[in-house]
Amino acid sequence: MQSTSVPKSVIFIAVFFILISAFCFSQSAAPQPPPTDRDVDSYTLSPERSEKAADYARARYILYFLGAAYGIVLLIAFLSQKVAPRFRDWAEKMSTRGFLQVFIYSPVLVLALGLLTLPLDLYGHWIAVKYDQSIQSWGSWIWDWTKGQMIGIVIATILIWILYGVIRRSPKSWWFYFWLASLPLIIFLVFITPLVIEPLFFKFEPLEKSAPDLVTEIEKVTRKGGLSIPRERMFLMKASEKLKSVNAYVTGFGASRRVVVWDTTMQKMTQSQTLYVFGHEMGHYVLHHIVKTIAFIAVMLLVFLFIGFQFMHSLVAKHGLRWEIRSVQDLASLPVLLLLFSIFGFLASPLMNSYSRMNEHDADVYGLEVIHGIVEEPQKAAAVAFQVLGEINLSDPNPNPLIKIWLYTHPPLNERLVFVRNYDPWSSGNTPRYVK
Repeated sequence: MQSTSVPKSVIFIAVFFILISAFCFSQSAAPQPPPTDRDVDSYTLSPERSEKAADYARARYILYFLGAAYGIVLLIAFLSQKVAPRFRDWAEKMSTRGFLQVFIYSPVLVLALGLLTLPLDLYGHWIAVKYDQSIQSWGSWIWDWTKGQMIGIVIATILIWILYGVIRRSPKSWWFYFWLASLPLIIFLVFITPLVIEPLFFKFEPLEKSAPDLVTEIEKVTRKGGLSIPRERMFLMKASEKLKSVNAYVTGFGASRRVVVWDTTMQKMTQSQTLYVFGHEMGHYVLHHIVKTIAFIAVMLLVFLFIGFQFMHSLVAKHGLRWEIRSVQDLASLPVLLLLFSIFGFLASPLMNSYSRMNEHDADVYGLEVIHGIVEEPQKAAAVAFQVLGEINLSDPNPNPLIKIWLYTHPPLNERLVFVRNYDPWSSGNTPRYVK
């Protein structure tokens, strides 16, 4: 009787997730006194709110690390229990055509994984509601989750069809040719996201419709930055229908690229603070962060695929018989690649998040420089904007250094606040970095 054990190295990495999460929770935010006025020099919260922020952060950190571990264990279970081969056999019974087999097998596998990770998603929403980040009803949330699953199934099915078509035609170089095929798909998805996908979850309207005065001030900022952002590319997102948190972002690519400001941001921040938030997002726009991020992701994907190619062939050759995987070309081998990507993605998180933090810092600098001379006391406006952001979003005042490295896509809030409060090249006669 053959053993159904999995590689010890994979089990070790799954255990590593749990150990690292335990270490990361050893530090929590110490209560700090609230600022005496809104001219803040550092990010501070009242003792009660600081404790709540620490609890919220701890809950999210635990969810992240245990979720990563659960994802790996789930894929290991799919392999050891031969779940994917059963789906493959069912697809082969339904049709003898490889094309149709992919379009039968892929949705079933993706949906099964989605349903098995649903408890973590439910817990994530429960945390958001408990800590006043979301007001979305469970019915609305389930409908959004369902839409997300349907979109994911469509995208995943197309990618799996391309992947195994390439594997069967080029067994030794499939990793490279699939990478080439994925690039236009990545660009296409970035392009259509603000046009097709995001409106499925939130309502958008032209920013000029609800805040014409703000748009006029924004145009002053864009003129100073030497950038023409048409008013029709400035949008207000009705986040308040589901969320209490505040945010703004840049999305899209080429003709679909746009700046989006949440209505919660406008409700809870002054015009000067909102202009700084816009200036930050404009920084992403001007500094080409979307294009650079696509290039960065493409490079990381190429590396992942090459490493995945090496390990996948080795694992299937060694364990394929007990997993009932015929070869790498077999659709049932997909969980092996997903398992490898889960591990690689987790281990590469510090690098990817470090890159993101660098972009966010540059956007912080740009945002401050571009509103200088337009907003009175821009350093103060930016600092208070971060204070308000932290108070509402319950940002962790004192994240563990390892948590920062592993999870933070933005610099910790206190670092950002202190930086913008003290960044002043003008008074010392120095040249600003981006906006002269």
